[in-house]
Amino acid sequence: MGIDLPLIWAIIIAFGLMMYVIMDGFDLGIGLLFPFISERDERDIMISSVAPLWDGNETWLVLGGAALFAAFPLAYGLILSALYFPVMLMLAGLILRGVSFEFRFKASDRQKPIWDTAFSVGSFLATFSQGVALGAFINGFELNGTTYTGGAFDCFTPFSVFTGLALLTAYLMLGSTWLVMRTVGDLRDRMRRLACLMSCALLVAIIAVSIWTPIAHTGVAARWFTFPNILLFAPVPILVFGLTMVQIWVLRRDKKHALPFLIGLVLVFLGYTGLAISIWPNIIPPSISIWSAAAPEESMGFALVGTMFIIPVILVYTSWSYYVFRIRPEPAPELGS
Repeated sequence: MGIDLPLIWAIIIAFGLMMYVIMDGFDLGIGLLFPFISERDERDIMISSVAPLWDGNETWLVLGGAALFAAFPLAYGLILSALYFPVMLMLAGLILRGVSFEFRFKASDRQKPIWDTAFSVGSFLATFSQGVALGAFINGFELNGTTYTGGAFDCFTPFSVFTGLALLTAYLMLGSTWLVMRTVGDLRDRMRRLACLMSCALLVAIIAVSIWTPIAHTGVAARWFTFPNILLFAPVPILVFGLTMVQIWVLRRDKKHALPFLIGLVLVFLGYTGLAISIWPNIIPPSISIWSAAAPEESMGFALVGTMFIIPVILVYTSWSYYVFRIRPEPAPELGS
């Protein structure tokens, strides 16, 4: 029996995108939290907590996109055609975030609020557009064979807009629990209260998506609610509910400051797992599987060699950077001090 290259590449792409959501989610959440914090020194602490890390976090997004192009060119073309506007909005948001992130450190006191606003707007654009793309992907695309026949704005539906809002809630939860872990004093107390609120809101959003999706898609309903699948997959929603309750309890206890963030990462992973269960084995919902969309085996095998080398390198330097910059940040010095 030969190696199933499409399956290996599907796992690599899923891993890369999962790492991006987990590692860049709290980073985007910092920008989304800016409107809740008006004190400049506290905003400086928030920015400083991710300053050494945010560039590396987005490496996983690049890896996922490049891997999709290399292994599933059909999916790459169809998905970008169907999701052109949310992808462009996401890139615009990420560019705006990157520019404002760097310029903010050099800005004068009068100019800094402008870059704060740009940082927050960029974070909102990037997050909301990712959620819209996710919702459109779950809904599936209008296809004629292997050609996308839908319109440019078909990705914007009530469901995709709701998933955009749900992802905002998820990233706010990650950002606030990250700051619970990385800050002290009054800022931590406020983030703790906000994290409780976001955790509850995220649970409501997950329940709503979990009800909405099988109602709208009979194939998803059959995947989750037929025997024996209902027994095999039941641990996913049970763990989501149980871990949310634990997270809220820990946040209210004002102890174990890292645990709420770690639970948040697990919750995001469980949501990602639920998505994988719902659409498997399709890479282009509702009908094109990973095997149908795969590139020639020679191409996949050649690209796999380099990918298997670069992924451990990314993991090592990412782990090292998080270890080196594990100390809580102090407020950034004022310009000219």
